[in-house]
Amino acid sequence: MSLRQANSYKEGSFIDRPRHTCALGGALFTLRALSRVIPIIHASPGCGYNVYTAFNAGAGYLGGGYCGGAAWPSSNVVENEIVFGGEDRLKEQILSTLELMDGDLYVVVSGCMVEMIGDDLLTVVASIKDSPAPLLAVPTPSFKGNSYDGYDIILEGLFEGLTRRQTRKEKGLLNILGIVPGQDVFYRGNLSELKRLLEALGFKVNSFFGDGEDISSIRRAARAEATILLSDVAGQKAASFLEDARGVPTLKLPFPIGAQETENFLKGVAKALGLRDSKVQKLLSFENRRYYEYLERAADIYNDIDLQRYTVIVADSNYAPSVSNFVSEELGFVPVLTVVTDPLTEEKQKEVLLRFHSSGDLPRPLVRFGTQTSDSARFLREAWAPVSNHRYSFTLSPGLVIGSVYERELAEDYSLPLVTLSFPATNRVVFQEARAGYLGGLTLASEIFTTLVSGR
Repeated sequence: MSLRQANSYKEGSFIDRPRHTCALGGALFTLRALSRVIPIIHASPGCGYNVYTAFNAGAGYLGGGYCGGAAWPSSNVVENEIVFGGEDRLKEQILSTLELMDGDLYVVVSGCMVEMIGDDLLTVVASIKDSPAPLLAVPTPSFKGNSYDGYDIILEGLFEGLTRRQTRKEKGLLNILGIVPGQDVFYRGNLSELKRLLEALGFKVNSFFGDGEDISSIRRAARAEATILLSDVAGQKAASFLEDARGVPTLKLPFPIGAQETENFLKGVAKALGLRDSKVQKLLSFENRRYYEYLERAADIYNDIDLQRYTVIVADSNYAPSVSNFVSEELGFVPVLTVVTDPLTEEKQKEVLLRFHSSGDLPRPLVRFGTQTSDSARFLREAWAPVSNHRYSFTLSPGLVIGSVYERELAEDYSLPLVTLSFPATNRVVFQEARAGYLGGLTLASEIFTTLVSGR
């Protein structure tokens, strides 16, 4: 965590059920999402496995992948290495991994302990001459930040090690950054949906972690016409590196959910890259017609039993504004409180606030920033205190909570149903589902309505 982020915590506070891991965790699960990439962990025993257990369950039972989880190679340094240095042990582990593990790329990452004693990953890696595939070292100590920072650190390291500045760009090639594998429970489906839409406009897309992609997408990143950045938090440093060191400009757009936001997203990309308006309109006409044909199926039950709900949303800075806008503007719900769970500086908080819309005569929802799980309940008590006598009270009913499994107690306290969307989501198994784009909006709407009618 950066010093500025650390200062956003109150002095003497404690971490109440964190919603992310350390930087090493973000780095490892970013690498896990890349096909045939072998991480080599230089850290204390248990670091890799603890990260795996957190992400596996929290990200909808993501699994270890090709070479992850309990199979991650690790130096597992102990007292001897802490006292005398762990570089020899790291070299031994690297050589063993190169011999036993078949990969297209090997990446050495580090935990906080070996960084504190001064082990030099770069020098150790440089001393190894006979690697069967590229071998890189990217220091990722936990004190560098959380899993969002780890995503940034590892991608910047990969772009630096595997790309070169290109004088000629590949026309129509786009990178997508800002969707963090694992931390975004639906990252694979989200990338697939956005890639589908952009390819329908004639673009070629490097989503890096999508279906059928491998490290060749990392190598091509410097040849892209632009990088689409979908986050105010994640991917900032990696996008800046591509722009400053590789000449790939950044196009920053909100993470889109549903028809309205996705239409704005596609128009924004098309305008920035000079695409013909007629081509965009043709795609929008098809996608909007299909989207609303599906959504109107719920119109009768929506009106018959009044499915409109007061809504409490607890999510990270990608999902919180997008879901709030989606349920308000497309489902007609009334968001009464949205809690953004990232540890953000005041400057970043102001950026995120600009992502929230007001809908018609309704004001923008109450937006609060809180990293602790208990913050959400406190903010809601301040905005809408629970009562036991409903007869003469304006209660938070009918209502709905959209958040993580940590919001289960909050939902129970107010007798509200819960839809899990954000990390951790240990109560669901996620495969190809999306929450972004047109298909993601339909899937989210279907899940919300299914939850509301499930007791009938």
